[in-house]
Amino acid sequence: MDRCVVLVDAGYLLGAAASLLAGEPTRSRITVDHAALIQGLRQRAEADTERPLLRIYWFDGAPDRVPQPEHRRLRVMSRVTVRLGALTRSDGRWAQKGVDAAMHAELTELARNRACSDIVLVTGDGDLLPGLMSAKEHGVAVHLWAVQAADGDYNQSEDLVAEADERRVLDRAWITRAVRLKELGGPCAPPPVPRPEIAAILSAPLPEAAVAAERAAERAGAREHSNTNGTNGTARPLPAERAGGSGACSRSAAAAAAAERGGGGEGAGTGGKGAPAVPTPKDLADLNRGGQPSPSPVPVPSATLRWSSDKGWVERGGPVGEPPETASLPTLAQLTSAEQRWADREEDITAVSGDPFEVGQVFARRWTERLSDAAHLQQISTEYPRIPHRIDGELLRYAARFGLLAHKDDQIDEHDRYAIRAGFWREVDVRTAAEHAVASE
Repeated sequence: MDRCVVLVDAGYLLGAAASLLAGEPTRSRITVDHAALIQGLRQRAEADTERPLLRIYWFDGAPDRVPQPEHRRLRVMSRVTVRLGALTRSDGRWAQKGVDAAMHAELTELARNRACSDIVLVTGDGDLLPGLMSAKEHGVAVHLWAVQAADGDYNQSEDLVAEADERRVLDRAWITRAVRLKELGGPCAPPPVPRPEIAAILSAPLPEAAVAAERAAERAGAREHSNTNGTNGTARPLPAERAGGSGACSRSAAAAAAAERGGGGEGAGTGGKGAPAVPTPKDLADLNRGGQPSPSPVPVPSATLRWSSDKGWVERGGPVGEPPETASLPTLAQLTSAEQRWADREEDITAVSGDPFEVGQVFARRWTERLSDAAHLQQISTEYPRIPHRIDGELLRYAARFGLLAHKDDQIDEHDRYAIRAGFWREVDVRTAAEHAVASE
């Protein structure tokens, strides 16, 4: 058929673009306007082949083949099909697995079925040479595109270059229509908004570190001394917290208990040596406005954040596994209609960047806006910093859609989890302040 197809090796295209613009093939150094890039590929392919476009195939790698936010946007674009291989880490470097094989299979299948008359390959990998030769044998014209090399040399396999029917170079002027250096900013790279509270949250010791420190103290026979003087710098679940009562999660009750345990000593209000105190939602709002945290009448508890989904930190009581105060809180799924669910998915694909803080904010915004009982908002506000188990689990499942909880170096990224929950609490705090303003008028 008199149509053209474009096969894009995203690793090659974006890596070579990063080398050209930033001097190193690190995709994190660039920001990409994918809509502009796809439009540019389509226009260039139709002009070079003088054939209408059938489809653009976008081949890329992803951890555990979980689509990343950019893949989610691409696959809903017109005439774009996304094929994902695995992204694995070896010797400290990320490597794609299965992408070349998928491109080879697609190339030969399109040619064998005579689905098109021209195929554009945007790649530099010589492993595709057998597929290219097979396509030519089936009467398909193969166009090979290269990204301009930073040093002016080839960044493609010589055999691939020699075997192609037509060759073109995507130069710097063409690339910069859709790709920018992050430092340069531009319409597709808005400047990052400083979030002061993230530093305090990320500097808090992780639960695993706290448990290890506690066990070391017990082995040393200093457990009773640590509980009395608060010098080990590790936050321990309070008896009330273990019971899961409503007072367990109250900021004032937790702070008072921390003050009583610390006795005004080194561990009170600071979380021990080098560990900052957990900011309250009001403190976070003050920091976001560029001001100073509001003074607290009592010291706040240690900076170790204990979430309801962390094993060993909460003993859930009651027949449903949660205290009745939080078990009555509705989940987002219970508050969402079928029409809203569809709109949410569209927003996730087109507007949510996948930044962990933003993901937490989006989830909280939807949950708070759909609450019919204002008492539920007040109830969850008193639970800070712990998110009730059912809602926390739903939040993390939502974040998993963006690949935020994928394994990195064989470990779950706890900093992403903290940022997700920080975004959740920021949005809850904003909504709570708005409710108070309306009530006071």
